Amino acid sequence: MRKYILYVLLLTSFFGFSQEKFTISGTLKDKANGETLVGATVIVNNMNLGVSTNEYGFYSLTLKEGTYTLQISYLGYVAIEKQIDLNKNVQLNFELQEDASELEEVVITTKGLKKTNLRTPQMSVTQLSTKTIKQIPAVMGEVDIIKSIQLLPGVTNAGEGASGFNVRGGAEDQNLILLDEAIIYNSSHLFGFFSVFNSDAIKDIKLYKGGIPAQFGGRISSVLDIRQKEGNSKQLALTGGIGAISSRLTLEAPLFDGDGSFLIAGRASYAHLFLKLTDNENSAKFYDLNFKSNYKIDEKNRIFLSGYSGQDDFSLAENFTNSYGNISANLRWNHIFNDKLFANTSLIYSRYNYGLQINSVGLDWKSSINNYNLKYDVSYYANDKLKFNFGASGIYYQFDPGDLNPLNDSSPINPRKLDNKFAVEGGLYGSLEHKISDKLTAMYGLRYSTFHRLGSQTLNQYQNNLPVVYNPTLGIYERAEPIGETSYGSGSTISFFDNLEPRFALSYQLNENSSVKGSYNRTAQYLHLISNTTSATPLDVWAPSGEFIKPQLADQYAVGYFRNFKDGEYSFEVETYYKTVANRVDYIDGADLIAQNTIEREILIGEMRSYGAEFLLRKNSGNFTGWLSYTLSRAEQRTPGNASGGLGINQGNWYSTAFDRTHDISLTGNYKLNEKWSFGGNFVFQTGRPVTNPNGQFQYEGLSVPTYSERNADRLPAYHRLDISATLTPRKNKNRKWKGEWVFSIYNLYNRSNAASISFEQNTTTGVNEATQTTIFGIIPSVSYNFKF
Repeated sequence: MRKYILYVLLLTSFFGFSQEKFTISGTLKDKANGETLVGATVIVNNMNLGVSTNEYGFYSLTLKEGTYTLQISYLGYVAIEKQIDLNKNVQLNFELQEDASELEEVVITTKGLKKTNLRTPQMSVTQLSTKTIKQIPAVMGEVDIIKSIQLLPGVTNAGEGASGFNVRGGAEDQNLILLDEAIIYNSSHLFGFFSVFNSDAIKDIKLYKGGIPAQFGGRISSVLDIRQKEGNSKQLALTGGIGAISSRLTLEAPLFDGDGSFLIAGRASYAHLFLKLTDNENSAKFYDLNFKSNYKIDEKNRIFLSGYSGQDDFSLAENFTNSYGNISANLRWNHIFNDKLFANTSLIYSRYNYGLQINSVGLDWKSSINNYNLKYDVSYYANDKLKFNFGASGIYYQFDPGDLNPLNDSSPINPRKLDNKFAVEGGLYGSLEHKISDKLTAMYGLRYSTFHRLGSQTLNQYQNNLPVVYNPTLGIYERAEPIGETSYGSGSTISFFDNLEPRFALSYQLNENSSVKGSYNRTAQYLHLISNTTSATPLDVWAPSGEFIKPQLADQYAVGYFRNFKDGEYSFEVETYYKTVANRVDYIDGADLIAQNTIEREILIGEMRSYGAEFLLRKNSGNFTGWLSYTLSRAEQRTPGNASGGLGINQGNWYSTAFDRTHDISLTGNYKLNEKWSFGGNFVFQTGRPVTNPNGQFQYEGLSVPTYSERNADRLPAYHRLDISATLTPRKNKNRKWKGEWVFSIYNLYNRSNAASISFEQNTTTGVNEATQTTIFGIIPSVSYNFKF
């Protein structure tokens, strides 16, 4: 590391040779609560120079000696200007005031909307932040971050009621979801009805769809980087809301005479209580608990402690019970070496647990994932042309794929413990943002990742090392019989993988209002979600790469055009992309994935590709704001038989993945009528997702046996809906400490019966085969009350 820093210093001294330069550095904060502002900008007026704050509100800008006027701005805040005579290194901290004092909600902004962002080579990034604009109508009145990003180009889901999200045709497990740097494995409550992120506790959200920075690794489709609020360091603050399904409450307060602060937020559902009143034996409930605190040791050192705990419990009468949840914690230390060198050290823990009980068969199943992460990140602001980022990380994984036990003495279930699995993932990265000229800026990055699959496990051996073989007589793939075993002791290495992951991005500013950008990135993913369903559920199993499951490797290329109109009042952007994925897991017909100790006997290895064009037109200011997004795309996979024999799935041809949506249109608008009333609405249209339907049947010994078309050869009907909302802010709020608002919304206004699935069965009375459509949501009116003190 010392050698690396020395090389950086030598390189920067070369670029700054014989030029007297000085550095302005500091932090940007919210004037009302002391929260640091992520992505705020410091611009030098009348010069093509500027810098954005990092994830901790820190900025650094190096200029030649002289007199300058700085413009400091952040979306939703009043911009300020500061004139300075620069003849020495100076530290300047700024506090920005919000445009208006209203309740905080979630509003979406996109990189490239401001002129200052036309220059940055970073593309395919969406940023969400808490602002004063009431936004998207949501199901049952609950503002939901995951559903918000699904209204943007290139982001969709696997259907209504499905958890998680899909980015540019990728599967849900290909998204790295981070909450204060801790990995979140399941982002949904109630199987996708809500997300686990309480908007009252969230400060900043970034979704990287492409051009993923080198500091992120481990997933191949996207990174959702979410940062919690640090807590109000100026005064006691209370926010919350009461809705039809759940309520939430957040408390913030300063600590240590303003040198620190804390936040604690809770959210819980109570729909199960109403079910009991109606004698309904089913139950569904969840809770969230967010915590964060910080303390400023001195001007150069600050420590943070944050955590999250959430749990879901779902039951059908007294027969079926399911529970799952996330726990995370992060101890973080920020250190400023000098006005150019900033470092962050984090010690992180996260856990995902899930369980299942089926009383009719006496089954009790529990499983979990634990990981411990140590990471070190450094930012070096060399001068006005060069910014370096470099660091290292290591993650230790403990997989407990299943512990099966009988519920009672009469249960036919035999106790069974699936093999625990252990692994270590390491990463070392470096990146450079280089302003080559006034119009041309480049970003270079390289990540070196390693993965050790550790021992303490016994693995099967197979003939020709093939756990799946093709039966030419029956024309099917079958599970191979083991021919022996290999035992690996604790501390030994079962498999080792390493990959170089280059990243590159380029931006060329055509003029003051437009630019073109291009990017390439290679990413590696060493964990796999083993599932043959279209969306992640608590029944899915995460598995590490090993002897029979290789790491997924993705290469993505993207090109885009970005333009601002009328001084940024309107903006337009279009991006095209092409992505390939090697070593994508696919499944044999009839794969049995539950409580399976030899998962390699259920899978085949194939490849995947996706490509498309994304369009986004926005109106960014005025009483009416909103955007129109459209995505035209394809997502396909191919699984040949390879050494196992046969032609593979669907004769080895390319076929649509379960996440393929040819057309995806979203129209979102918000209109502020006056200080009292504002209105919102959004319309969504998507091509129906691919499914596999039966195409015939035959009789065998009195039984009707269906036959099926090729995998994912059919589609559900197109999905579309319209949502509206109205927000009432009483005028008496203006001069009161207690401020409240009423939000009235209607989800699926015209009561569209969108198909979540279609099942086929024979009518027992008529003997006629019938198709039955399952619909999750019809029209749902709701009302909620939000408050702030």
